[in-house]
Formats: sequence, C-alpha cells, structure tokens
Amino acid sequence: MRKVTAIVLVVVASVVLAAGALAESATKEECVAKVKEAVKLINEKGLDDAIAVINKKDGGFAWKDSYVFVVDFQGKTVANALFPEHVGRNQMGLANKDGRMIIQEFIEIAKTKGEGWSEYMWPKPEEMQKPKDQRISSKKASFVLRVPGQDIFAVAGMFE
Repeated sequence: MRKVTAIVLVVVASVVLAAGALAESATKEECVAKVKEAVKLINEKGLDDAIAVINKKDGGFAWKDSYVFVVDFQGKTVANALFPEHVGRNQMGLANKDGRMIIQEFIEIAKTKGEGWSEYMWPKPEEMQKPKDQRISSKKASFVLRVPGQDIFAVAGMFE
C-alpha cells in the first residue's frame, strides 16, 4: 500500500510541476499584445521615455519565458528587457546555428510588411547562460511590428 501511495504522490507531483512549467510559456497572443503595447508606448511617450520603461525587468515587458526588445533598421538593439547587455550593440550579424540571419529577417519583415511572424531555432533564455557551443536550440516564433513612421521595430517571441 505504501508503494502505491508513494507512486501516486510522485505522479501527482510530476503532473503539477509539468502543468506549472507549461503555464510559464508565453503565447502568441501575449507576444502580439506586448509588442503592440511597446509600440503604443513609443508612440505616446516618445522613444527615450518608452525605452526606459521597456528596458526595466519589472517594466511589464519581460514575462514568463518571453520579453520585448526593440531594434533599429541598422540592426542596433535599443531596448531589451531581459538582456540589457545587448542594448547599444549592433546585432545585424546575429545568426542561429543554421546560419539564418535573424535580425536581418526581422528588418525585412518590418520594412516590407510592417508586421509579421518569423519562425526559427533559438536557445531558450536559460540556455543563453551556457557556453555557445553547449546551447540547445528550440523552435521559436517571434512577432515583429514596425513603429509607424520610424525605422525601428519591436519583437517578442515564444517557444513552441
């Protein structure tokens, strides 16, 4: 009887933990909403004031396993809620393990369509803490939205 009880408790705990982990994944709808919120903030407050908010971890633009970042058309990161060390860096040459030029793809979407999704392989935030050659990539979809009238765009993505 004790073995059955122990097994049941382990199974229940595993289900609860798995459900909790799944609940921490951002959705496509959340990514779209957060990106639109960031673009609205830029339009209403101006770039500098909006960037100050977007760059804060507790500014509302980093949630679950996702975050908003803002990039200009030259590839320079102007805001990043989760990776502030990227701010000011030109990311034009940023490629995934398959050689896809991610930022260039985002710029193309922003310039030609104004908004859209890009799907690619990318390491989850916790993988980014590991040495580059040890990172495991997962399927990611990112929503890109150009700030109207400006040569910048906001992005947020979710892992599938």
